[in-house]
Formats: sequence, structure tokens, C-alpha cells
Amino acid sequence: MTLLSFTTLRTDPDRPSAVGTLGPHGTSSEVAAARFVGRVRDDDGPSAAVHLFDSYERAGAALRAREVTHMVVANAYKAIHHFYMDPALELSNVFVMDTPLYGIAKRRDAGPTPDAPTIATHPSPEPIIAQLLPPRHASHKVLQYASTSAAARAAQDGSADLALTTVPSAELYGLEFISATRPIRMVWSVFTVDHTRRPA
Repeated sequence: MTLLSFTTLRTDPDRPSAVGTLGPHGTSSEVAAARFVGRVRDDDGPSAAVHLFDSYERAGAALRAREVTHMVVANAYKAIHHFYMDPALELSNVFVMDTPLYGIAKRRDAGPTPDAPTIATHPSPEPIIAQLLPPRHASHKVLQYASTSAAARAAQDGSADLALTTVPSAELYGLEFISATRPIRMVWSVFTVDHTRRPA
């Protein structure tokens, strides 16, 4: 995993004490939030906690309510513009980080994969399914889930034949890869509350 650059756009009045992002455990967002925490923590200070939410929107609500001090969002997220436009929030940091390796995986004890499988995925990385899916699967049906970790859970519980997911999620849910794996080079945005505004 490569961290190409880390840019602080402005100095935060407060160090992160709690960082919100997309869960559940095993998401690329969780890895990115932990990497952000590691980069900005004081050498002698406590590490900020990472809090996981069912959606970026819920993480944003927690940020506005000041239940967390920062929120990490993947720039590939289709609705990220809502956070950029929200007058209650401000962009405080951006960084580039490779995601954990992505691949197409199935449950370890699953039988043969159908020729036209159902594949669980988060909507953002869906385009790489065609790059990774073994050629014998001439067609497939995509089932969209809220995160790569939720997609892995769908393959684990039988809701989908396969999942486009990451190595951490595959390990968490007992999946094995049937394809090559690759990272996604991603820009990540970190938001804080606008400190010029008083809490509601």
C-alpha cells in the first residue's frame, strides 16, 4: 500500500480525537482512516479512535453533531459533493493512498461457481469486475452493497455467489480469491466541522 503524498490544507484547531468513516470492519475507508490517524498523531500523544458507520452520510451526521472530530471519505464516492458543498463542514486534508488489494472472491467451502454468477460489490469499484472476472464467466449480475466489507459478507452468507472485495474483508469473512488482485490508487478527503460556526 503506497501513500504517495499527504497535504495539510490548513491547520486544524484541534488534533483528531475521533475519526469517522465507512464501515464495517475491513473496508478500504477504515484502512485510510487509520493511516490518516497515524500520520497526524503526535509522537507522544494518544492515537485517535476510528469510528465506523453504515454510510458516509451517517459519519457526516456524527461529524456535524461533534461525535467525531474528523471524517475520511474516498473521493470515488459518488455523493462526496454533498460534503464539499455543506456549509457546516470544511475540507482540512487530502491524501493519496492505494487501497488494499481488490479481487473477486468466494466462500472457501462454496461449491463450483455458476457460469453466470451474482457478484456483490460496492458501486464505486464495480468497473474493475470486468478486468478481474475469469474469462469463463461470460456474463454476471451485479448486486450493489454499501461497502466492500458488506459485499464480502454477502458472499459469505450466500446472498451472492461472489464478491468484489479487499484482502482484509476476504480474510474477515473467510473468502478466497478466484481472480488476480490489484489496488486502486485513490484520493481521500478529510473533513472537519467549520470552526467558525457555532454548534446547533
